[in-house]
Amino acid sequence: MGSYLFTSESVTSGHPDKVADQISDAIVDYCIEKDRYSRVACETLVGPGLVILSGEITSSAPLVLQEVVRNKIREIGYDSSELGFDYRSVGILTTIHKQSQDIARGIRKKKESFEEIGAGDQGIMFGYACQETENLMPLPLMLAHALTDALKTAREKGTLPFLRPDGKSQVTVEYHSDHTPKRIHTVVLSAQHHEDISEEEVQAALKQLILETLPAELLDEKTLYHLNPTGRFVLGGPAADTGVTGRKTAIDTYGGRAHHGGGAFSGKDPTKMDRAGAYAARHVAKNIVAAGLATTCEVQLSYAIGTKEPISIHLDTFNTSILPEEEIEKAIPLHFNLTPGGIIKELDLDRPIYSSTAYGGHFGRPLPEFTWEHLDKVDELRKLLT
Repeated sequence: MGSYLFTSESVTSGHPDKVADQISDAIVDYCIEKDRYSRVACETLVGPGLVILSGEITSSAPLVLQEVVRNKIREIGYDSSELGFDYRSVGILTTIHKQSQDIARGIRKKKESFEEIGAGDQGIMFGYACQETENLMPLPLMLAHALTDALKTAREKGTLPFLRPDGKSQVTVEYHSDHTPKRIHTVVLSAQHHEDISEEEVQAALKQLILETLPAELLDEKTLYHLNPTGRFVLGGPAADTGVTGRKTAIDTYGGRAHHGGGAFSGKDPTKMDRAGAYAARHVAKNIVAAGLATTCEVQLSYAIGTKEPISIHLDTFNTSILPEEEIEKAIPLHFNLTPGGIIKELDLDRPIYSSTAYGGHFGRPLPEFTWEHLDKVDELRKLLT
């Protein structure tokens, strides 16, 4: 195999789907802050002047959610009627009900304990790590996230005052045949902007932002740039497009580099294995790579509703492991508690930490609340090499 291209994308916090994710996770945090045993599965739909909340919430918290929703929309930056979506005037419809007793029976055996908890549903979850970046994440995704984060920072600080909340990035990296990054092949950057600025001014500002954000050693004279390719991006956000919770799973995870189990994360409390299981799988994969057992690692977990132990654990190191994969795979449950309750306890997930995950990706970020990024099992795993 010769050199090849791989592309990942990211979106800003004002993208309609990310607005929906952030609202859903703000509700998760509100409920857990009031009642750590809250059960939340909250879906959000946003559109022109409208937010619709639906799902199941069982909590002792008073479900007065309008303030939570409006505060989050204001925080994102939709604070003017000119944007077509304003936290003060947006309509909010709610169709929330309690969790099914049939499901609840399988999850919780004892109310005031996480120890006997069963998986909230069947499902498969994946975790991934590789040596392409310091945070052991795929390079194209990290570069794409860096650009959308730069757009957000420039808008909030006023260094690019014409910016509005919506935007997208996409980065294509060219790889050598040995799968190491060679150069940035193409950058796509689209940013919502005020109508009173020319196309040329926007493109020049975006090009400069790219040069200030991406590693200079990966850019060259052949790198291609597509800057606001349609030429105009004034109408954006929920005023221009519908957003729904859970539609940006590749952006939330590994940029398409790894498998995905299909379940979204946002809007779900930590008893939902779509979320907790994926965090645990990343924790396992990252520690395996950091311990030097492999240069690339993907971990799959699977669960049945109401059961404590995972049904299966599968490891794939893509022929990069020092030890036989079977040996590493057998060691995983000896070093990681992968029961739902064990994951919640070890990763300290019954806290209001989820708003931080709803924009910018759930993995690879050095935030203190991202406990699944901790390299706390490295020393134990290195003993397998002796």
